[in-house]
Amino acid sequence: MGALTKPIILLVVIYLLLKFVVPNVPGSAPLPSSLIFLYLMLTMAGIVIYYTMSGESKDAFWGPIQRFLTGENIGALQTARYGVLILFPLLVGWQTYGSTAVSDAPPAENRTIHPAPPGEYTGLSNPVSKTPENIMQGKGFYAAFCSPCHGGNFDGKGPAARGFNPPPANFSDPTTIAMLQESYLFWRIKKGGVGLPIEGMPWKSAMPRWEVELPDEWIWKIILGEYDGAHQSPRTWE
Repeated sequence: MGALTKPIILLVVIYLLLKFVVPNVPGSAPLPSSLIFLYLMLTMAGIVIYYTMSGESKDAFWGPIQRFLTGENIGALQTARYGVLILFPLLVGWQTYGSTAVSDAPPAENRTIHPAPPGEYTGLSNPVSKTPENIMQGKGFYAAFCSPCHGGNFDGKGPAARGFNPPPANFSDPTTIAMLQESYLFWRIKKGGVGLPIEGMPWKSAMPRWEVELPDEWIWKIILGEYDGAHQSPRTWE
């Protein structure tokens, strides 16, 4: 058995074990394709290291590959060589396109646009009074920290908005903050995208965790500025 044949058989056996045998073991679950690919790459790396430990094993392993790609003494395999050289770039291009193209397929999980906040945030009222001074200060904080994504016009069209999927929320749309209580906005701003529960997947928000940089009073003032600038009113229990 040639030095090139053994690694191929080993990779095939490992793939079959991970794909079909491991999921049937009691208490095991099917492995994701990305994890199977990782195991195969680690195995391939080990094979390459093993066969390059000496000059003799290196020549035995790389020799057939080199002769195939360069066309040396290839004979009847000439057609196969041209096929590989043509099909491999096409396969890479197809894989790249398939992984980056926009898909109409629904997400793998149901997503709740506005997931429920933790209990400690439910029903909180804004402790900052709604005065013109506080509203203007809140708009100033909004311009400094929020407008790059949510836009100076509160429409979700800030200069950085195109870099995110889903795009930043359009606060002037009556289906966004007008449907939410101030306590909900306080939670979302404070905890950011990393604080979303599982039902907020698979399109988690890219918003930072602002509690690291902003005190609670500033967040409440930002909320005042957002509602005033977007010409919306927060939803109330009444």
